[in-house]
Amino acid sequence: MRDAMETQRQPSLASTTTARLLQARALRAHMRQWARQTGMMAIDALFILISFAFAYQMRYDWDWPTPFNWVVREVQAQNYVSFFRFIPLAGLMVVLLLVLFTMKGLYRQPRSASLMDHASIIASGTTTAVAAMIVFVFLWSSTQFYSRLIFAFAWAASIVLLTAWRGIALGVQRWQWTRGVGREPVLVVGGSGLAWRVMEGLVAQPYLGYALLGYLDDGPTPGTQRPNGHFRHLGQVDGLRELLKRQQVSQVILALPFWEHSRLPELVQICREFGVEFRLAPDLYELSYDRVDFGNVGGIPLIGLKEVSLQGVNLLIKRAIDIGLILLASPVILLVSGLCALAIRRDSPGPVIFRQVRVGKGGKPFVCYKFRTMVPNAEELKAKLAAQNEADGPIFKIKNDPRLTRFGRFLRRTSLDELPQFWNILRGEMSIVGPRPPTPDEVSRYEPWHRRRLEVTPGLTGLWQVLGRSDTSFDEMVRLDIYYAENWSPGMDVRIILQTVPVVLSAKGAY
Repeated sequence: MRDAMETQRQPSLASTTTARLLQARALRAHMRQWARQTGMMAIDALFILISFAFAYQMRYDWDWPTPFNWVVREVQAQNYVSFFRFIPLAGLMVVLLLVLFTMKGLYRQPRSASLMDHASIIASGTTTAVAAMIVFVFLWSSTQFYSRLIFAFAWAASIVLLTAWRGIALGVQRWQWTRGVGREPVLVVGGSGLAWRVMEGLVAQPYLGYALLGYLDDGPTPGTQRPNGHFRHLGQVDGLRELLKRQQVSQVILALPFWEHSRLPELVQICREFGVEFRLAPDLYELSYDRVDFGNVGGIPLIGLKEVSLQGVNLLIKRAIDIGLILLASPVILLVSGLCALAIRRDSPGPVIFRQVRVGKGGKPFVCYKFRTMVPNAEELKAKLAAQNEADGPIFKIKNDPRLTRFGRFLRRTSLDELPQFWNILRGEMSIVGPRPPTPDEVSRYEPWHRRRLEVTPGLTGLWQVLGRSDTSFDEMVRLDIYYAENWSPGMDVRIILQTVPVVLSAKGAY
């Protein structure tokens, strides 16, 4: 009888111990997150106060040059106000900004968030806070000693200082992550092509701070790994609970193929039990689900795919951005184009401009212009080199293409060969940002879901350019194009253009 009772106690004791360990682990993770957010809020508060003090100095203590007198008038002695009179306003600004930043998710930004993502929240939050303070002060308070310029200077200084310190913090943090310091252990559940793309992305972007432990899949024998040695198979999908018990995991990425989606509720519940963050990677007949709309019929939820964002007024905005940027950059474009044309003439015989039929929006063909980078009979040699194609899908790419001329190789590496496409942009056949324009031969080999990228105007650069260029697989490039089409905004175009410059200068993934 005693043996039976001891046998019953042992599992109970083990389960209680496991539960306590899991609770302690979850508490530690929560405390780390709380400490991080509190620290960021404290530093933000300090810089906001510094910004307000700096704004006071600019208004009352600076000697402004004569040309600025129409904006910043000299303060008369009788109008000079002590900084202590502004301390309550500085405190109010701190409270307002911290509340707005919290509401806008500034302290919960994902690791993949760029400095532009942080800066946009900082700018919008600061603008809202300063506007609210102006309304409060000039409607419900005495205006005899509150200078309006104080608010303008505080607004500008806050945006600059908060963005600057976040840029430094992000740079240091990603520098540490790239060197393996402070990475979060991540587990991928699934072994399909989708899971493989997720794992390749994690390994290719160490600056995001994730350490890939391996993956669970009802496939190969546990302990084995794929030929490239990156991804370790840790067991079956049903073993998720046991793995989380014995191993520290910060995040689980559920990347199951669509025919296994019925298992998701159970896997999500397991992650919640262990207090582990989880994310879902969508995969359903190769459709993009980045933007969905919801409805219901008789209490049954229905999910539909939204159309591309580039319609109506958005098209006019995008066109205006294209024309405006080209006009601003036209002197540089013309100068560099002229130098490239002279160099091409001296480097090899043949025309300076290469003309090729490409497929534009809605499948409409157009003549695309580029600087010639290859020998004159390059198209004839293409058939002989077909077996050496290094790109997947319908695209033809060779890293060390023998058809390239000496100067043409430089043009390809720097993307200067695409400068004549600004003429295509002026004609409305292309845009500065958009999907890569395909050839008719490539389109003829598209799968049905690939054709969705033809619903928007092709571009000179795009997400595929800033996230890998020639190193990006064709399917991944199409997914990026679809994401862009469904989530377009003027801010996204600006971010892509700004990110293109360092990518081109570094020649990353270019050939």
